[in-house]
Amino acid sequence: MKTDMRMLLLVAAASACPVFAQQAPVALELQPPLERPVTGNYVGEPGIPPQMMTAGFLSGHPDVRWRREALHSYSRKEYDIALDQFLRAARYGDKPAQAMLAEMYWKGVGVAQDRPRGYAWMDLAAERRFPNFVILRERYWSELHERERKQAIRVGRPLMDEYGDDSARLRLAKVLRRNQHESTGSRLGFVGHIEGSRPGLFARGQGIAPSTGPLAGSGIYLPADDYYASENWEVDQYWQRQAAAWGAPSRATVHVGDVVPVGTAAKKPEGPPTDRDP
Repeated sequence: MKTDMRMLLLVAAASACPVFAQQAPVALELQPPLERPVTGNYVGEPGIPPQMMTAGFLSGHPDVRWRREALHSYSRKEYDIALDQFLRAARYGDKPAQAMLAEMYWKGVGVAQDRPRGYAWMDLAAERRFPNFVILRERYWSELHERERKQAIRVGRPLMDEYGDDSARLRLAKVLRRNQHESTGSRLGFVGHIEGSRPGLFARGQGIAPSTGPLAGSGIYLPADDYYASENWEVDQYWQRQAAAWGAPSRATVHVGDVVPVGTAAKKPEGPPTDRDP
């Protein structure tokens, strides 16, 4: 199981360092089932403070919730349950869950081995250029035979339609928006300062005290502004924070001009002179 646990540790790690660093994997303890997390046997979520990981937060973030449930099932070798839970997370664009599905199919863990399908899932996992998943995708491709590569492309098209970011964004945005509205549903305009306004949270003078999750009853508080920040509830900002936590390179916009025939000088655009002008 050492090779299978490599990906499990990669996905469950509290901080995702690119594999370029070639650091040795660190053995981590998986947390117990979601309803019984406690300090000391809790594996963190990249970019999310542990005091925020309450039952209420996870119910509003099905990508994280179902992946974490799946990791628990996988660690208990309940692969059929884990497969279903990873699929649930994958529908909401969770890239680590898609990478775990890739590993299961690539190696035949709990399912019949299907290397083309494994590659297709890893291609999805690398959609936002998380470095670990990009490297694994390229490694998969290099090991596929020509026939398998053609099959991977055929398998990948419907998977991209169903689980790619264009479709997953709409699903996740709907859930985030609904749960954010439930969190801020005071007629008086208060945000997060009504006791019991969100499952697993209680408002106090110092901020929000989690009543569920790994830090329940610990006396640690979370500022309400942090909990209700747009990066937790607006899908694009939420994904940007994930990308930063998992080490994805920032995206840049490149503007391409008109095609100029070879041998034809492009017309110099009008504008103020620059240091390179004669």
